[in-house]
Amino acid sequence: MEYRSLGRSGLQVSLAGMGCNNFGGKLDQAASTEIVNAALDEGITFFDTAAMYNDGHSEECLGEALGSRREDAIVATKFAFPSPADVERAGFGASMGAASRDAIYKSVHGSLRRLGTDYIDVLFQHRPDKATPVEETLGALTDLVREGTVRYVGSSAFKGYQIADADWTAREGGQTRFIAAQNEWNMLSRGVETDVVPACEQFGLGMVPFFPLANGFLTGKYKRGAELPAESRLAEWKEFRDPQPEMLHAAHAKQATALTSEANFDVLEALTGYAEAHGHSMLELAMSWLASSATVASVIAGVTKVEYVATNSAAVESWKLDAEEMGEVDGILSNGA
Repeated sequence: MEYRSLGRSGLQVSLAGMGCNNFGGKLDQAASTEIVNAALDEGITFFDTAAMYNDGHSEECLGEALGSRREDAIVATKFAFPSPADVERAGFGASMGAASRDAIYKSVHGSLRRLGTDYIDVLFQHRPDKATPVEETLGALTDLVREGTVRYVGSSAFKGYQIADADWTAREGGQTRFIAAQNEWNMLSRGVETDVVPACEQFGLGMVPFFPLANGFLTGKYKRGAELPAESRLAEWKEFRDPQPEMLHAAHAKQATALTSEANFDVLEALTGYAEAHGHSMLELAMSWLASSATVASVIAGVTKVEYVATNSAAVESWKLDAEEMGEVDGILSNGA
């Protein structure tokens, strides 16, 4: 397994990361433990969860699964996701004070209890919070780092200007700076390339892309003209079966419909043909394409079956795309845009 520095820090994380959003939901404790042990055995050290994943059960499952192997893992969790009431009142993405000092401390101590640990390796702010001054958020995070409860901090779903603002504020105030950014990034979702990736490069944040496989679309599990697989995430989103507030339901349903468009199936077929012509699978292309970016520290993907752990682990290192190949892939993606 390849290991990379998480931004401008001394923290080394595995290039293949493990998304834990299925733990405590689709996966019970036994299945979660099996996957965690398989991941550690593969050399995967970076485990990503959040306080809101499955009402905290993801953190509980991860903590119990790690057990005596806690020191072998880099555990990342998140705070400041909007509550259902916040969403209904102010719209999707609103946090309404979820990044205040009070909210942060309550969230962190809840995460520590559920994870069964006394420290968090990387704490991400799950969403920007317009209701709380960034100085207050960074001040609380700085205190948590100084007391040893949290070791590093990062952002999630921030825009490039928000990353820049947080970095400037932290440097001016002598506060802890973000070392990582989590954003959606895959071959069909490239918006971060215009502002977030450049901001990460400028301010020394390591990118941690989520949804690297576009919710499974880039694996070929969805077929043109066919019904969405019953237990797939896109089927849950399209049928409003995910446990989220109503406004998030609508956003997810819209995303599921857009992702399975005819144009995207055309792009997928072209990419699959390109990968196969070079002796690789579509999965290997999707994962390696992200890993070929020097800004990327770890590519996190969740799994529902233990055999996928080794598959994803191998895929992220399977193909070192050179500049010419990256240009050819970009041509395919640009033609499909």
